[in-house]
Amino acid sequence: MKLGQITLVVRDYDEAIEYYTKKLGFILKEDTTLTNTKRWVVVTPGTNSCQLLLAKATNEEQQNAIGNQTGGRVFLFLYTQDIQSYYHKLIERNVTITRTISSEIYGKVFVFEDLYGNLWDVIEASN
Repeated sequence: MKLGQITLVVRDYDEAIEYYTKKLGFILKEDTTLTNTKRWVVVTPGTNSCQLLLAKATNEEQQNAIGNQTGGRVFLFLYTQDIQSYYHKLIERNVTITRTISSEIYGKVFVFEDLYGNLWDVIEASN
Protein backbone atom coordinates (compact mmCIF):
# COMPACT_ATOMS: atom_id res chain seq x y z
CA MET A 1 0.00 0.00 0.00
CA LYS A 2 0.96 3.63 -0.32
CA LEU A 3 -0.65 6.91 0.63
CA GLY A 4 -2.10 8.42 -2.53
CA GLN A 5 -3.75 11.73 -1.65
CA ILE A 6 -4.28 14.13 1.22
CA THR A 7 -7.10 16.65 1.25
CA LEU A 8 -6.09 20.25 1.81
CA VAL A 9 -8.99 22.60 2.54
CA VAL A 10 -8.64 25.86 0.59
CA ARG A 11 -10.53 29.15 0.18
CA ASP A 12 -10.60 29.18 -3.58
CA TYR A 13 -9.64 26.65 -6.25
CA ASP A 14 -7.96 29.08 -8.63
CA GLU A 15 -5.88 30.92 -6.02
CA ALA A 16 -4.74 27.55 -4.62
CA ILE A 17 -3.79 26.24 -8.08
CA GLU A 18 -1.88 29.45 -8.79
CA TYR A 19 0.01 29.26 -5.50
CA TYR A 20 0.92 25.58 -5.53
CA THR A 21 1.98 25.54 -9.19
CA LYS A 22 3.60 28.97 -9.58
CA LYS A 23 5.08 29.51 -6.10
CA LEU A 24 5.89 25.95 -5.00
CA GLY A 25 6.47 24.45 -8.46
CA PHE A 26 3.91 21.66 -8.11
CA ILE A 27 2.29 19.98 -11.11
CA LEU A 28 -1.45 20.40 -11.75
CA LYS A 29 -2.47 16.81 -12.30
CA GLU A 30 -6.24 17.23 -12.58
CA ASP A 31 -8.86 19.98 -12.59
CA THR A 32 -12.29 18.52 -13.29
CA THR A 33 -15.57 20.37 -12.77
CA LEU A 34 -18.03 18.17 -10.87
CA THR A 35 -20.87 20.65 -10.23
CA ASN A 36 -21.35 24.41 -10.49
CA THR A 37 -19.48 24.85 -7.19
CA LYS A 38 -17.33 21.73 -6.84
CA ARG A 39 -14.15 20.70 -8.66
CA TRP A 40 -11.72 17.80 -8.33
CA VAL A 41 -8.35 19.57 -8.21
CA VAL A 42 -5.18 17.55 -7.68
CA VAL A 43 -1.61 18.87 -7.48
CA THR A 44 1.61 17.01 -6.79
CA PRO A 45 5.23 17.98 -6.18
CA GLY A 46 6.44 15.15 -8.44
CA THR A 47 5.41 12.14 -10.46
CA ASN A 48 6.01 9.53 -7.74
CA SER A 49 4.78 11.64 -4.85
CA CYS A 50 1.67 11.77 -2.69
CA GLN A 51 -0.87 14.14 -4.21
CA LEU A 52 -2.85 17.00 -2.68
CA LEU A 53 -6.57 17.20 -3.32
CA LEU A 54 -7.40 20.90 -3.09
CA ALA A 55 -10.91 21.00 -1.63
CA LYS A 56 -12.78 24.31 -1.43
CA ALA A 57 -14.34 24.92 1.97
CA THR A 58 -18.13 24.75 1.74
CA ASN A 59 -19.25 25.58 5.27
CA GLU A 60 -18.11 27.52 8.35
CA GLU A 61 -16.46 24.52 10.01
CA GLN A 62 -14.35 23.83 6.92
CA GLN A 63 -13.51 27.53 6.53
CA ASN A 64 -12.27 27.57 10.12
CA ALA A 65 -9.92 24.66 9.30
CA ILE A 66 -8.20 26.50 6.44
CA GLY A 67 -4.56 26.93 7.40
CA ASN A 68 -5.01 25.14 10.70
CA GLN A 69 -5.67 21.53 9.79
CA THR A 70 -3.11 20.33 12.36
CA GLY A 71 -3.68 22.84 15.16
CA GLY A 72 -0.60 24.91 14.31
CA ARG A 73 1.87 22.02 13.93
CA VAL A 74 3.84 21.38 10.77
CA PHE A 75 1.35 19.77 8.40
CA LEU A 76 3.23 18.45 5.39
CA PHE A 77 6.79 17.38 4.63
CA LEU A 78 8.61 17.82 1.33
CA TYR A 79 11.85 15.95 0.67
CA THR A 80 14.48 17.32 -1.69
CA GLN A 81 17.99 16.45 -2.75
CA ASP A 82 18.90 20.15 -3.12
CA ILE A 83 17.54 22.13 -0.19
CA GLN A 84 19.60 25.26 -0.95
CA SER A 85 18.20 25.57 -4.45
CA TYR A 86 14.57 25.07 -3.37
CA TYR A 87 15.02 27.45 -0.43
CA HIS A 88 16.28 30.23 -2.71
CA LYS A 89 13.57 29.52 -5.28
CA LEU A 90 10.86 29.97 -2.62
CA ILE A 91 12.45 33.20 -1.39
CA GLU A 92 12.53 34.53 -4.98
CA ARG A 93 8.83 33.66 -5.29
CA ASN A 94 7.99 35.51 -2.05
CA VAL A 95 7.02 32.42 -0.07
CA THR A 96 7.03 33.07 3.68
CA ILE A 97 9.95 31.25 5.32
CA THR A 98 9.27 30.79 9.04
CA ARG A 99 12.51 28.97 9.90
CA THR A 100 15.71 29.18 7.89
CA ILE A 101 17.82 26.17 6.96
CA SER A 102 19.28 24.35 9.93
CA SER A 103 21.19 21.12 10.35
CA GLU A 104 19.51 18.41 12.41
CA ILE A 105 20.46 14.79 13.15
CA TYR A 106 18.27 13.63 10.24
CA GLY A 107 19.55 16.20 7.74
CA LYS A 108 18.92 19.81 6.75
CA VAL A 109 15.49 21.42 7.17
CA PHE A 110 13.62 24.68 6.77
CA VAL A 111 10.01 25.61 7.35
CA PHE A 112 7.70 27.69 5.17
CA GLU A 113 4.12 28.84 5.46
CA ASP A 114 1.77 28.42 2.52
CA LEU A 115 -0.80 31.01 1.47
CA TYR A 116 -3.28 29.73 4.05
CA GLY A 117 -0.87 29.51 6.98
CA ASN A 118 -0.16 25.76 6.86
CA LEU A 119 3.40 24.97 7.93
CA TRP A 120 5.59 22.77 5.76
CA ASP A 121 8.97 21.20 6.50
CA VAL A 122 11.39 20.91 3.59
CA ILE A 123 13.99 18.26 4.33
CA GLU A 124 17.21 17.16 2.69
CA ALA A 125 17.80 13.89 4.51
CA SER A 126 21.29 12.82 5.41
CA ASN A 127 22.22 9.37 4.18
